[in-house]
Amino acid sequence: MATGFFWDMMAGRTPPPAAAATLGWKLREVDPETGTIEVEFAASDAFTNPAGHVQGGFLAAMLDDTMGPALAATLGPGLFAPTLDLHVQFLRPAWPGTLIGKANVVRRGKQICQLRGELTDDRGRVIATATATAMVQTGERMGRPARSPN
Repeated sequence: MATGFFWDMMAGRTPPPAAAATLGWKLREVDPETGTIEVEFAASDAFTNPAGHVQGGFLAAMLDDTMGPALAATLGPGLFAPTLDLHVQFLRPAWPGTLIGKANVVRRGKQICQLRGELTDDRGRVIATATATAMVQTGERMGRPARSPN
């Protein structure tokens, strides 16, 4: 049985993050051996800017929520990998509807990992691409950080 936060979420043992639910995140396929993933997002009208396109911040979040799970699927129990940096290139406008995210782990080090992803529309046109760096860490809590006493 696969373990770790990603696999616990896929098995229904833990709820998905609120951000993933907001974005309409749905797993299409994942291969932890090759570090690849394909997901889909339900880009709603609530994500649009005044021009009616999906606002770039939502597209960046979708790319982050594609690349992160590609790495998370390779992690064991008690490990998580927050994004250290994210570089996004917007190539064309995106309209509300289904958007497809594909990502792969380019390099998996002990701690530092490089990731690459792309977001396409339902006709296969590339909307945006991204690269990211993440850092594998251990943690006692996978939810909210402990609050400071002040």
